[in-house]
Amino acid sequence: MARTTVLRDRLTAAARHRRALDALTVFLGIGGLTLVVVGAAPPPAPTRAEQVARAPSRSTAQDEAAAQEQATATAGTPPSGAPRAPRALGASVPVRLEIPAIRVDTALMELGLNADGTVAVPPLRAKAPAGWYRNLRTPGETGPSVILGHVDTAAEGPAVFYRLRELRPGDTATVRRADGSSATFTVESVVAVPKPDFPTDDVYGPVAYPALRLVTCGGTFDRLHRSYRGNIVVSARLTATG
Repeated sequence: MARTTVLRDRLTAAARHRRALDALTVFLGIGGLTLVVVGAAPPPAPTRAEQVARAPSRSTAQDEAAAQEQATATAGTPPSGAPRAPRALGASVPVRLEIPAIRVDTALMELGLNADGTVAVPPLRAKAPAGWYRNLRTPGETGPSVILGHVDTAAEGPAVFYRLRELRPGDTATVRRADGSSATFTVESVVAVPKPDFPTDDVYGPVAYPALRLVTCGGTFDRLHRSYRGNIVVSARLTATG
């Protein structure tokens, strides 16, 4: 009887976590945002609001061990010819993001959760900075780090991640951190996907290396629903620190 109860509880927890990721995916489909982070698991004792619809949060030591095992089997080593990965950094709040190839140089604001449990986003203004989701890893730590930013606004035109789709493998993004250090990531892939096919597992799934995910809206604009029909997802890996 005890083993049956434990199994039932584990299955229930897994189902709740999956519904939370699905809710986040739906939410990201509404605005012109960008998100960056990977390797998440829900924290203990979530608040009532967070139970409604929450994003993944920092992994526990046990989750990281599982991430290491999975990454060994699925992530493999960096692409041939890529520089040797540097040692992961400790935690430090990111304060600035620079992407030379598309002339992005933006301050980073911290983002949490709204009262209803959905992910907060930067103000909908053309000059609004990108935002770092603080419930996940800081850029440079082992695991995921996520940054959100609008693609454009109806009233003011292009926003901070307007040119995100132009990035190509080999381009770099550098995050300046509050402790004076920096983490430089090299782009591995840039993918355009319809919102119903948002790659939740690829963006938020556990990895055993410092990863950066940049996500913004893309594709054609649905005038009826006032939203874009797709997303641009950029995946990058830590390749230098300073």
